[in-house]
Amino acid sequence: MTPGARVQTAIELLDAIIAAARNNGASADVVIAQGFRERRYAGSKDKRAIRDLVYRAIRSFGDVPVSGRAAILGLNDPDVEAVFGAGGYGPDEIVSDEARATQSVAPAWMDGEFIPMINAAELATLLERAPLDLRVNALKATRDEILAVLGGEALAFTRHGIRFAEPFDVEASDAYLSGKVEVQDAGSQLISNVCHASPSMTVVDLCAGAGGKTLSLAADMAGQGHLIACDTDRARLQRLPDRATRAGAVVETRLLNPGRELEALGDLAGAADVVLVDAPCSGSGTWRRNPELRWRLTPARLERILAMQAQVLEVAQSLVRPGGVLVYAVCSVFAGEGAGQIDAFLDRHAGWSAEELALPAGRPSGKGYALTPFHDATDGFFIARLARSC
Repeated sequence: MTPGARVQTAIELLDAIIAAARNNGASADVVIAQGFRERRYAGSKDKRAIRDLVYRAIRSFGDVPVSGRAAILGLNDPDVEAVFGAGGYGPDEIVSDEARATQSVAPAWMDGEFIPMINAAELATLLERAPLDLRVNALKATRDEILAVLGGEALAFTRHGIRFAEPFDVEASDAYLSGKVEVQDAGSQLISNVCHASPSMTVVDLCAGAGGKTLSLAADMAGQGHLIACDTDRARLQRLPDRATRAGAVVETRLLNPGRELEALGDLAGAADVVLVDAPCSGSGTWRRNPELRWRLTPARLERILAMQAQVLEVAQSLVRPGGVLVYAVCSVFAGEGAGQIDAFLDRHAGWSAEELALPAGRPSGKGYALTPFHDATDGFFIARLARSC
């Protein structure tokens, strides 16, 4: 492909990504993959260059650009602009006063949503490229064994974490195929630590998704006890049994009906030692990996998310036995989703208290802990541990 054809393809893919963001469609990765399937003539170097340009544009604009062309022009890159109007299947010539997207980290309406520690440096780091983190499955291997095979850096503030500065196809490795490692951000790994799960416990992962944290809990429980993974998303939950088999984990799965979750959880009412709520959230802590999430979030959508989190907490607290624990986590750096939810929960429920945390990474945030990319080199998270009185 010519340089101009690469830029034109990036514009077309950005148009599709913008439309998907506005209409809650497929993720940018899915849109790009589909676009490349439709352009089989593109070689590997072409695809890499196009993908890099597309994500450079996505990371550059907090607000949704009016078009892919406006996004590319908004980069204000003379080398890129040189191919406009140059032929070779490239974009048309630039017109005077043509629309250009304005660069920003986040939409202006989000300014009041961030946790207080998010300053300018913190905000910029939310959009830097993330490393690849793995969690070694303690049911099958030790970290030293995996380091000897795959290399990488042992993450001192995690029990089983390994980091790679550059991504690679880990899912094709023998370590992954044999269930010895899982892809999991280091911050996410700390959530399992806060649960303190052990072999004798009944543990509920209430928003399990595809089960990344469930499998971490299973390793802590040494394949014993009673571990129940729940979710309202059938497609995601259906991925867990195969992952659990590969990991050598013993997990029960339960599909829940939204708004009627307790119908499938009656036998667990007041019976769980630990309930983990890795709640649905804005995903603002994962912008390094999914920068187009900024384009999907609106004030109205955030309000719906906050209501959903409060509702999930109500379900969770009903499952915890006297003396048991509820661990709440969100991959968000918005105050309302973290400390705000915990304060509201404690106001609603007597007999609950927030336990003080002393994590090896992060900083206190309200009655919990916050991790951020700038301070901790992890995704952004809020974690709190709530104890029910006996």
